[in-house]
Amino acid sequence: MWLRAAGHTMDLNTIAEIVRPTERREIPAWRAGDAFLAGGTWLFSEPQNRLTRLIDLSTLGRPPLRATDAGLEIAATCTITQLENMSMPALWPVKPLIEQCCNAFLASFKIKNVATVGGNIVMSLPAGPMISLCVALGGELIIWTPDGGTRRALVIGFITGNNRNTLGPGEIVDTIHLPAAALTRRTAFRQISLTNFGRSGALIIGTLDAAGAFALTVTASTPKPYQFRFDALPGADELTARIDGEVAGKWFGDIHGLPAWRRDMTLHFAREIVAELGGGAR
Repeated sequence: MWLRAAGHTMDLNTIAEIVRPTERREIPAWRAGDAFLAGGTWLFSEPQNRLTRLIDLSTLGRPPLRATDAGLEIAATCTITQLENMSMPALWPVKPLIEQCCNAFLASFKIKNVATVGGNIVMSLPAGPMISLCVALGGELIIWTPDGGTRRALVIGFITGNNRNTLGPGEIVDTIHLPAAALTRRTAFRQISLTNFGRSGALIIGTLDAAGAFALTVTASTPKPYQFRFDALPGADELTARIDGEVAGKWFGDIHGLPAWRRDMTLHFAREIVAELGGGAR
């Protein structure tokens, strides 16, 4: 069976079956050679010779976004464009941060129309901007387990390294929950790439709540996300010591940036973020 996804270039010629469930009970038991298909922007980008069956999650018809008193529910199949274009309640001033993270993709509008929030998290790449967003806002995953149950996992603990996470065989990320309290925080965002449209070398987010508590989320410059929490905005020396103390020797390096450069940019941006939030600017 030959498949070609719109906007992609790779035919998957080992696929013998496509399953399109419309509800959870129709999802077949997991077996070797299976892959869950959401947006497919990575799946169709390179050969997948070990795969024989695709289980298309887009046919489940999950509402992409739902705002409640408890926070924001984001379906794993919500596209980046749908998230970027959503209308936010006035009490949630994080719309600029959402837009900044959506625009941090190394992707054209065609990809953003197809790529999904859940797919970006499950890929678990250091530069995944949906990981950055969800960790900064205390995101929690609701995961369907093969036995018909569910489990929950904070995004920051779900990602364990470059392209590594705690998702087990047959498990599906169904929803990402962002708590309402996190959506009321002031935010500051910094991102850099070696080229104008390159993969992020460092993506740093600061949040400040009404009581003055500060959190700094470090992504892209490290293999997995790190978050540093303070009761109040820290001084530059305290901030540097906390980051270096925890990340020492663990900075990420590849063709998109050497570890030493990523460390320097992370510390520079961290100090800028503290100054911005301390000065009252958004």
